Amino acid sequence: MTTVEARPAPFTFDPISTALLVIDMQRDFLLPGGFGETLGNDVSQLRRTIAPLAALLAAWRAAGLTVIHTREGHLPDLSDCPPAKLARGAPSMRIGDEGPLGRILIRGEYGHDIVDELAPVPGEPVVDKPGKGAFYATELGELLDERKVVSLLVAGVTTEVCVHTTVREANDRGYECLVLADCVGSYFPEFQRVGLEMIAAQGGIFGWVADSTNVLRALREEP
Repeated sequence: MTTVEARPAPFTFDPISTALLVIDMQRDFLLPGGFGETLGNDVSQLRRTIAPLAALLAAWRAAGLTVIHTREGHLPDLSDCPPAKLARGAPSMRIGDEGPLGRILIRGEYGHDIVDELAPVPGEPVVDKPGKGAFYATELGELLDERKVVSLLVAGVTTEVCVHTTVREANDRGYECLVLADCVGSYFPEFQRVGLEMIAAQGGIFGWVADSTNVLRALREEP
């Protein structure tokens, strides 16, 4: 078992039964000139997560441990996008519209895919999800069951939306979640701060929070 310093208390997990879940590190959200920036967001708030996450990915892969990626997006005909979601955004910048990196949040488009620095390697599953949570209408639960995963290290964007929704879903399903504070990001610093506080509040109501450096240190100390 491995223990890392975390809030609200140390987090103990078995790396063999733990997956690193990397949520929605997509070009549409993170690249300058992409969908996120066209909506007026500061993508540097998300891009700061790339370097620490890349370092953790390298160490996690070197140890032969489970990595799973997710992407938010929809079928080209939008048949899996409910009207309530489709109506969000400015009239000229809605899901399915032509954006700087292709049709916005459409599977197969350049902007829908994961940034180069964090690209999945062969053997790492990529879960395409139509909603905010990674368990809704996806095969994630089955993938975790097949690998006998009971704990999740959670990274990705955005903290208050897809990360939070997924952690809440995971908590309801009995998974222990450690959210990596330096590997999750929000366009809004206040949302980032409060989002992390909400996870660890009340004795860890949804999970634990720690920096990835704590995990890297623990991995180096493993016999």
